[in-house]
Amino acid sequence: MKKRLLLIVMIFLQVSITAMSQKVLRYNVNKKQVNITTIDGTLTIIPLTDNAVRTIFSKQVYRVMPELVYVENLKNPTFNIKDSKDKVSICLKNITVEIDRNLGLISYLDKNGKQILTESARSLEHSFVGKEKTYIAEQHFVSPADEHQYGLGQFQDGYLDVRGLSRRLTQVNTQISIPMILSNKGYGLLWNNYGLVDFNPSDNNVTLKKNAEGGDVTEVNVTTTAGNKKERRESNVLEADINIDQDGDYSFLLDVGQKMARKLNLEIDGRRLINMENLWLPPTSSVIAHLSAGIHHVKSQLTNNDSPILYYHKVTDETVFRSPVSQSIDYTVFAGNADEAMAAYRKVTGEAPIMPLWALGYIHCRERFNSQREILETANKFRKESFPVDMMVQDWQYWGKYGWNAMKFDEDRYPNVKAMTDSLHKMNIKFMVSVWSNTDHKTELGHELDSLGYFIPNTNWVDFFNPKAADFYWSNFNRRMLKPYGIDAWWQDATEPENDDLSGRFVNNGTTPGEVFRNTYPLLVNKTVYEGCRRANPMQRTMILTRCSYTGIQRYSIANWSGDVGNDWDTFKRQVTAGLGLMAAGIPWWTYDAGGFFRPGNQYSDSLYHERFMRWMQTSVFLPLMRVHGYMSNTEFWNYGQKVSDNARLCLDMRYKLMPYIYSNAAAISMNGTSIMRPFIMDFANDELALKQKDEYMFGKSLLVAPVFEQGISQMSVYLPKDTKWYDFVTNKIYVGGETYQMPIVKERIPVYAKAGSIIPLGPSVQSTSQNRNSPWEIRVYGGADGAFTVYEDDGTSYNYEKGAYSTYPITWKNSSSTLEIGQRKGTYKGMCKERKLKLVYINGEKQNVTKTVIYSGKKVTLRF
Repeated sequence: MKKRLLLIVMIFLQVSITAMSQKVLRYNVNKKQVNITTIDGTLTIIPLTDNAVRTIFSKQVYRVMPELVYVENLKNPTFNIKDSKDKVSICLKNITVEIDRNLGLISYLDKNGKQILTESARSLEHSFVGKEKTYIAEQHFVSPADEHQYGLGQFQDGYLDVRGLSRRLTQVNTQISIPMILSNKGYGLLWNNYGLVDFNPSDNNVTLKKNAEGGDVTEVNVTTTAGNKKERRESNVLEADINIDQDGDYSFLLDVGQKMARKLNLEIDGRRLINMENLWLPPTSSVIAHLSAGIHHVKSQLTNNDSPILYYHKVTDETVFRSPVSQSIDYTVFAGNADEAMAAYRKVTGEAPIMPLWALGYIHCRERFNSQREILETANKFRKESFPVDMMVQDWQYWGKYGWNAMKFDEDRYPNVKAMTDSLHKMNIKFMVSVWSNTDHKTELGHELDSLGYFIPNTNWVDFFNPKAADFYWSNFNRRMLKPYGIDAWWQDATEPENDDLSGRFVNNGTTPGEVFRNTYPLLVNKTVYEGCRRANPMQRTMILTRCSYTGIQRYSIANWSGDVGNDWDTFKRQVTAGLGLMAAGIPWWTYDAGGFFRPGNQYSDSLYHERFMRWMQTSVFLPLMRVHGYMSNTEFWNYGQKVSDNARLCLDMRYKLMPYIYSNAAAISMNGTSIMRPFIMDFANDELALKQKDEYMFGKSLLVAPVFEQGISQMSVYLPKDTKWYDFVTNKIYVGGETYQMPIVKERIPVYAKAGSIIPLGPSVQSTSQNRNSPWEIRVYGGADGAFTVYEDDGTSYNYEKGAYSTYPITWKNSSSTLEIGQRKGTYKGMCKERKLKLVYINGEKQNVTKTVIYSGKKVTLRF
């Protein structure tokens, strides 16, 4: 009892000392910011937009950091200062920052004066990275029990709502770390640190010890930066006991002690909490579990070389960000609902360019095409068999005899790449090629990089933190790949870089510990390629597929995919949740390897896998990008039999019919800062049941998607959010929102529902996005609520839209009068469809559809149904 009382007193004294050290002494104001001096350091408040404010707490600066995240030349918003005895208030149009004079802590209020976020503590403690002085930055925020938080990027732990969850933000294959969250309390929060970030860190930990119980031994095929190889895997059983002081929810983070994991497994008292196995897994995984006070037995079966540590803490009403390598506490708060917060995030970190129209069609990939002949034969068969496709992808190893990523095609197998690309273009098919940011030292390019000192030491990775190395990489990329062949899109693979290779090494020509920039490598790789492409091909939209991301990377026209994942049901389900987490962290373009990257050995004949493959495929129709890929697989649908081929045709036909809806949403991403793949916080932030759904989502603001994650089922539970009606997208059957339904499940499709008031433009059945662009459209209007939709069109390929060469027109529905108005068209562009036949379908139930036809020439049209 005395020990506990002493501990409480010590904690009280520490909190009191911390509070005193943050006390406000004085402040000064200029046009751009407010500088506040406290006893212990300086608070800098920087208004960025009318609803976004950046906060920095600093002491002595040991290293001046480059600005990698925030865009330049933002117009300074208007703000004013209100001063009182207890607080200093910085007031903007849509956010107010209040600094407590006595504690130095900050509260953030929305435009209505409602408190949306409050600091509870902060610390900036001296530390070292190697021999260099640095800080451990830690910021605590109040998090009420009814808060829901989403974001942080793409993680494999299966959590969408991350409140209370411990996560370690590092970059590895299948995991993308972006320290940005959205809250249902009316804010977004970006933690600005280039290194490792611990979200809700756990200071309690226990080392698991190997017991006498033996594990499994297996031999598997793996991908490596040297190619495909076999690897022997052994597993061990490891155990420990933990002592829990109080009943409650506890967050656990399992760290296997290696840069990548092969297994992630955790049991507590015989209850399995984590169980994943794949050829690539992140080194950590997290879970929240309820435990009673007392001793609990922990058990984990992991691979032979793992040295696991289990971190844990009781979930409390706080959100904590900690960075072990930092120069300051640095974060930005965005006030407003999810769309308003996301729009502000994009404004301050960079707007996402509009993807080329062809990138939104079907992207066909396999690991890998082995020759020019294979690519052309496959493309021709797609056209001959009438499978729609817009892009063929060449994965790795095309360099053959020249060595790893030599930026050169082996002419023995690719005798005339330019002729091949031209042939694809004649079939209205674009061509994407994989180019890595690492190179074998033995290649011609590697020798040059070595001689110039442009590698990160003891790795094959180019040092993109050195501007000269980045320029050299681009000059070779441009000379060897871009100019000669007419290639349309680029696959920047393994941009994490693989295996967390910045840790423990120096970058920027040996001047900076890699830990300082640990999570930012993908940002610089893709910046180099995007800006180079814009200079070299200024009128052709750049499209980059990359395996990793970081804050602000959306401005470089990138799309992510979820990495080298398995194909099982649980993995499939986790990819959807992971993608939604990435959307909430601000990245708008994402997909996965439909069918899974690692596939069963009997994939072509296994009917159970075929069903699984089709569920991956059916869901990909309603992802930002639609793409199939597979390891050691000829992924073409016809290789899997007639049933798979027939279902694939249905999927592709739906994707292409949705193209007017998808492309208009693509423009909204760029112009309004919105998202097309939408976790429910974006549209139903006040619906508690909706916020608990982690794998249903909205595709645009009109379509609810409910993927199927079980084998052979005939029905499943689907929650439809409240305060609206919903229509089955195929049958038009009406459902009342706010209920969980047992929905019928068929093999041909997954459940998709249109929200009442939705206006959805549909195009014709085509073989590519460039075909029949002036064809008639169908406009579906779903009754039961007012609705609006803005149609966007441009040439689909150039950057002329940045100069105003595009057209829009609004379509609005007034439910009370059953009136549809197609508004006046604004804008023009070369090749614009000046007159289009529109089939207007008013849907108000399974058998209550009314159809009218108009010829729309850009002038306002009003119709009553």
